Amino acid sequence: MTNQDVRFISRIFHECGLFPNNENLPLVVFKSPLKDARIVPEYFEKIFSDNGWPAAWRNGLYDFHHYHSRAHEVLGVYSGWVRACFGGPQGEILEAEKGDVIIIPAGVSHCNKGQSPDFKVVGGYPVGQPVDMMYGKPEERPQADRNIAQVHLPATDPVFGIDGLLLELWQ
Repeated sequence: MTNQDVRFISRIFHECGLFPNNENLPLVVFKSPLKDARIVPEYFEKIFSDNGWPAAWRNGLYDFHHYHSRAHEVLGVYSGWVRACFGGPQGEILEAEKGDVIIIPAGVSHCNKGQSPDFKVVGGYPVGQPVDMMYGKPEERPQADRNIAQVHLPATDPVFGIDGLLLELWQ
């Protein structure tokens, strides 16, 4: 599959008070980028890990707004669907379903706003980016802003590797 064949959604989320979001890097949702693949957690774990975003966990998505100030995050939906709010409480709700991949830049708030009973994801982070949990508390900033500014761009796209679309979108 070439970059021109990938269907995706891309959104920039601006600072909104308690949540810094990321005005430089868009959130990206690849819509079923692995067309001929068996969509199982092991497949996402392998492809993410092979592309420098080691899979770190399997589960769902928290139902409270949170963000990571020291790492970007990738989510591979391997079962069901989710309606997730990005950008804080007044942000945008996007839906992802089995086979979709969500790439969340450091600082972008995310929250589960509804899901199918069987919703599950694999999550991962670029090599060398330590994960933290931030909750939109006033005392988290301005240190969170400094952290976000220091998070390096990943060397690879978590799905397509060195030539992946994410690298074009995050130039």
